[in-house]
Amino acid sequence: MSPRELRERVVVTGIGLVSPLGIGRTETWTAALAGRSGAGPITHFDASDHGAQIAFEVKGFDPLTYIDRRAARRMDRSSHLAVAAAALAIDDAGLEIPADAERYGAVISTGNGGNATYEDAHRTLLERGPDRISPVALPMIICNMAAGHVSITYGLQGPLACILTACASSLHALGEAADIIRRGAADVMLAGGSEAAVTPYAMAALDASRAMSRRNDDPAGASRPFDAQRDGFVLGEAGAVLVLERMDLARDRGATIVAELAGYGATSDAYHITEPQPAGTEQAQAILRALASGDIDPTSVDHVNAHATSTVAGDASEVRGIITALGAAHAERIAVSATKSMHGHCLGATGALEAALAALAVADQTVPPTINLANLDPACEGVDHVRTAREQAIRTALCSGFGFGGHNAVLAFTAVDA
Repeated sequence: MSPRELRERVVVTGIGLVSPLGIGRTETWTAALAGRSGAGPITHFDASDHGAQIAFEVKGFDPLTYIDRRAARRMDRSSHLAVAAAALAIDDAGLEIPADAERYGAVISTGNGGNATYEDAHRTLLERGPDRISPVALPMIICNMAAGHVSITYGLQGPLACILTACASSLHALGEAADIIRRGAADVMLAGGSEAAVTPYAMAALDASRAMSRRNDDPAGASRPFDAQRDGFVLGEAGAVLVLERMDLARDRGATIVAELAGYGATSDAYHITEPQPAGTEQAQAILRALASGDIDPTSVDHVNAHATSTVAGDASEVRGIITALGAAHAERIAVSATKSMHGHCLGATGALEAALAALAVADQTVPPTINLANLDPACEGVDHVRTAREQAIRTALCSGFGFGGHNAVLAFTAVDA
């Protein structure tokens, strides 16, 4: 392998997670392998008049552990989650950011931005008038500000962006950040996403779309991807950031490599604003593009962390896409997990959270489970659904994310020889 080849390869060296399964890489991964659910009744606000009254909230999170009190007051919760996840990722990577950090950047995505701040500001406008709006309301609301705060907090002076593609946002963030490194514009990128949408308006709007579960009497069992009785997704919140580095530089500094981010593919369904293309055709193309971009043999795919949100149409089309991309004979041997069953649908942050779990699956050679899968929907047959954590060889793991509007993104993680 030539030095040039090493410079063009991108590896994961740090993972920072603030999730409904726990805070930090170890706590989250342990809970995922144990098949624990992070769901419960909503505590962030009184949801008694809502149809959907359950969510996957982050518990035990104190932003002041990671952020100066004065700075924290000028951030929405979505930024709190992003900055904290970035801190955990930097620490996990053992990364020292220099004073001159022009080759260190970030792509931090979201689906909604500062939901709570927006709702509070709108309430103030209606109840107290326009002159009572906070002067920092706008910079707390706008969607790029989590990325901005990560850059400001850690002094990252390189490329900085926020990609909004609904529920595919943070997978696109990781893929584009890796491409920034490959084209030589940066050496290190912090990439991922955050979302804090467990708020009255966001919950009501999502519930109005008829895509959410109303299994309020059974929070832990409500998110049930691929199950015949699934009735929609359960909303979650999270911050998830990965440290991506040029492989040669990571090796030179003695970093522990989790996995290689070897491939990235993106397509559009060009079909419907909320429904996936039923045959999963363009999702399949995103898989094939991810594999082709990394020169990865499709037969090496051993695991898929599926987007599977627990919607009737979405889960079935995703299985069809896997089968179309990889062939029926190989697909039935692929270990498929839907970890949203445990951490919920964290919208713009969900792709990065699941990408982290896919990378950890490669590192630990262990597949996390899909919980609550009691009765497999016949429309979701054709792959190996993993219902309890399983140790097995994983050469390549895919992570898929699909967003309203037809956005499709797939990442391919591969094992790296010591």
